[in-house]
Amino acid sequence: MTSAENGTVAEDAAADGAVEETAAPPTDEAGDAAEAAFEGPAKRDLAQLWVCGFLAVLGVLVIVDASRLGAFSASNDPIGPKPVPILLGILLFVVAAFYALDVVRGGHGEDEGANAGDHFDWKTIGALCAVFVANALLIDWLGWVISGSILFWGSAIVLGSRRYFVALAAAIVLALATFYGFAIGLGLGLPAGVLQGIL
Repeated sequence: MTSAENGTVAEDAAADGAVEETAAPPTDEAGDAAEAAFEGPAKRDLAQLWVCGFLAVLGVLVIVDASRLGAFSASNDPIGPKPVPILLGILLFVVAAFYALDVVRGGHGEDEGANAGDHFDWKTIGALCAVFVANALLIDWLGWVISGSILFWGSAIVLGSRRYFVALAAAIVLALATFYGFAIGLGLGLPAGVLQGIL
């Protein structure tokens, strides 16, 4: 093979390499950049502003309700019942403001867990709401210990617990603990209902 032929073969090989380099697929970084450029800037999820508004309204309700509390103080509670709910109302306003600012700037929540992309389980949410409504309707008649036990036990069952008796025992213990915790620790009596005189 002559030197001219060797030169031609080398030129052909170099040309083939250049073609392969040109046709090589883009790297992941280049692909991500191209995809981001194609999609354009992230859209603002302004629907989340409804949540901000709900938090702000809830803060107003908490503050208004706290302002209606009478002036009361005791040896174990010198500041009275007003400051804590008022502080909670202010914090709700702060959370709503920061949340709204984040939404306006384009922020949005991302589910990165195992259930990413799944829809809300409305059946579970509805069952939990029913349990809470039942507690609100029964607490004055049955008392907190019974209605609270139903609340805790029903919530555990709705959320997937299948150890019914263990969940029921834990619910009763938790209801009794909160009942006496409020009575002894805070001096506040939760409704006793049908167990009045027993507890």
